[in-house]
Amino acid sequence: MGIKFSRGRSVKKSKGFTLLEVMVVIVILGTIAGMVVPSLMGSQNEANISAASIEIKTIETAMKMYKLKNNVYPSTEQGLEALVMQTDIEPIPRSFPEEGYLPEMPKDPWNNEYLLVSPGDNGIYDIFSMGPDGQAETEDDIGNWRAEDENY
Repeated sequence: MGIKFSRGRSVKKSKGFTLLEVMVVIVILGTIAGMVVPSLMGSQNEANISAASIEIKTIETAMKMYKLKNNVYPSTEQGLEALVMQTDIEPIPRSFPEEGYLPEMPKDPWNNEYLLVSPGDNGIYDIFSMGPDGQAETEDDIGNWRAEDENY
């Protein structure tokens, strides 16, 4: 029976959770987290690789616009910054829009600069991220020569 108040209504006693019930819930949540977190970590690496590939394609589009206006691609010495700010390193572009070919040069998902080798070892030019290890010329580099590789 509930507790009666002066107006004749009864209120049921509410019980709290016991320590055992709380501990069982914590164990269940810990088990679920133990299964989900490792799969999310693998997904994070795949997401970073995909993001780098997409950014490289965006930079490639700016490179093509630069070539269309200037008949040459930026050189290795000029670097990718030649797409953002007009360079004074030869060959100096004859046409450079006030806003640049890119508003800013993005950093890769591991917070490193994208790099340019022009002429490239793998094509007319190579645009690449050094990948998770931050070291150039290792097997985890992500470049425009690998952007279409679905197995990477």
